[in-house]
Amino acid sequence: MIICYIKSNSMSLLLNMFGLFSGLFDKQSFMSDLDVQVPTAFDPFADANAEDSGAGAKEYVHIRVQQRNGRKSLTTVQGLKKEFSYNKILKDLKKEFCCNGTVVQDPELGQVIQLQGDQRKNVSTFLVQAGIVKKENIKIHGF
Repeated sequence: MIICYIKSNSMSLLLNMFGLFSGLFDKQSFMSDLDVQVPTAFDPFADANAEDSGAGAKEYVHIRVQQRNGRKSLTTVQGLKKEFSYNKILKDLKKEFCCNGTVVQDPELGQVIQLQGDQRKNVSTFLVQAGIVKKENIKIHGF
């Protein structure tokens, strides 16, 4: 197949000059033989949206530290599944790390566990060892 980027009037004149392809190309057959590909819209986030909408969507547990006053800090744990008993988890966390804590009901985030002190690493290892959350589903935030 010969690819030409010449206007049709110039093409017929050029082909007639050389006489090589006189019967092969005429205007109607040449224009109808061209395959036109119209570019379609490409959605780069289609795969990501398909993964998030399925039943295997990852639910992250967020562990954050908040600075109170001076050297005092607060560790918050949010995103645990609702089927777990927050009070029992809190009781074990308090006993394990020798700190005080509470379960707070937040209108946007649901139930949030609060612990005294910076317990981010301790809480993440505890949740993984207890089998509550997988390690890849834990996000640790803070300084």
